[in-house]
Amino acid sequence: MARAPRVPQDGPSIFDFDAPQPAEPSSQRKLIVEADGGSRGNPGPSAYGALVRDETEAVLDSEGLGLGIATNNFAEYSGLIAALEMARGIDPSAEVEVRMDSKLVVEQSAGRWKIKHPDLKPLALRVQALRPAKVTWIWIPREQNKAADALVNAALDGKPKTRSTGA
Repeated sequence: MARAPRVPQDGPSIFDFDAPQPAEPSSQRKLIVEADGGSRGNPGPSAYGALVRDETEAVLDSEGLGLGIATNNFAEYSGLIAALEMARGIDPSAEVEVRMDSKLVVEQSAGRWKIKHPDLKPLALRVQALRPAKVTWIWIPREQNKAADALVNAALDGKPKTRSTGA
């Protein structure tokens, strides 16, 4: 294929094949989702905590609500569902990094473990329906999930926190 001639002018020309090309569009927004769930007794009084952070780790939204009598796994899944709903409300096209201390929920949501308990299957289906196009599933130790855990405990202590913004 023949190259078009260089046309002298100020700045690059559409005919200047050696001119620098425009930069790629900026990358997709990244949101970090943290979720936790817990029950006092299993089953017992239960709650979840969910929050969404931006790439700087600033909290964009959070929620901690009681669920009544439920299992810890039901509460963990409920936290993930709430967090994914918040992330979708903030930016439905964002890349999402999910951080949870529930190995079961992380591995099942990532498709690496089978979902054997029938009560968890509808929750897992809801997670899949909310699953962003680009998602990373990360298991974290409990010590690294303190913000979501604090929301769980506040809700269990009768101090729920409802969703705030949606920046």
